[in-house]
Amino acid sequence: MTNRLSALTSGTRFGKFVSVGAVGAVFDLSLSSLLIVFFGIAGELAKLAGAELAIVVMFLINDRWTFAGAGADHLTAKVRRFLKSNLVRSGGLAVQVLVVRALGEIPLEIPVAGIDLWKLVPLPIAIGASMLLNYVAESLFTWRIAGRSSQRESR
Repeated sequence: MTNRLSALTSGTRFGKFVSVGAVGAVFDLSLSSLLIVFFGIAGELAKLAGAELAIVVMFLINDRWTFAGAGADHLTAKVRRFLKSNLVRSGGLAVQVLVVRALGEIPLEIPVAGIDLWKLVPLPIAIGASMLLNYVAESLFTWRIAGRSSQRESR
């Protein structure tokens, strides 16, 4: 338990994860906003599309940087981690969709330049709501950092 907690509380790794999450958020918010504003797609559906794009981008960066050395480098292992990452992040995505849905039900409008910004406000809130869940799940199940030596964890 101590190794697991120590692995999860690595400030370096968490900082990298949050940085990668910020990159993913840019991809997620860009695609989600584009789909909502210009194509009239429902917030929940736009969120799903944006989140999947972000998951792919974040997996690629996390695999090469945040969790570098935490898994085999051959293609089969990478594909397995990618599939695990998508499965693991489905919990975080469910949280995001629920947040977007719940906040979207609030009868509020923030009109700016002909765009109702209230339709976009739930998107970054949803990302923040799922961040910690994603970090713990990715650390423990996708890259299995809890069993790694502390030297490898600090990379």
